[in-house]
Amino acid sequence: MAVNIFRIGNAIILWAMIIFFLPKRSFKRYLPVTLFTSCILLIETLLNLIFKWWKVKGGTKFIIFDDLAFIFGPFFTINLWIFHFTYGKFSLYALTNLVMDLLFAFPLNALFQRIGHYKLKKLNSFGLFLTYYALSFLNYGFQKFLEKPNSPETH
Repeated sequence: MAVNIFRIGNAIILWAMIIFFLPKRSFKRYLPVTLFTSCILLIETLLNLIFKWWKVKGGTKFIIFDDLAFIFGPFFTINLWIFHFTYGKFSLYALTNLVMDLLFAFPLNALFQRIGHYKLKKLNSFGLFLTYYALSFLNYGFQKFLEKPNSPETH
């Protein structure tokens, strides 16, 4: 019960921060890359059903609910904010993601496992960090691809 309240409260607070504070232009600009990455995480969730990288109490229904709450809650909103503040400054983007992914993979991951949010099985904290940090570079490349000029330069 406490985990569900945490999930719902977390999502409400994070989405409220987007609705009230993130400029609409940034939301529209970075929504495609955030949806792209969210889809990758959804695929990872489906693969988890086969490979059992992590476990959530309650079985498949709860794994999907838990992962959707994470993907479209904290991951989605934080991704938008990181792009808003750092896009176009690659070293700042990479450093920000390094810090955020280290925080998630180590202290927050340990906390979430301790409170029973989930349990890593065939994945450890370092693997979790590498997955998310690598995904941040894929994200940046995808955003660069989206923003490249549509027509070739003429000389």
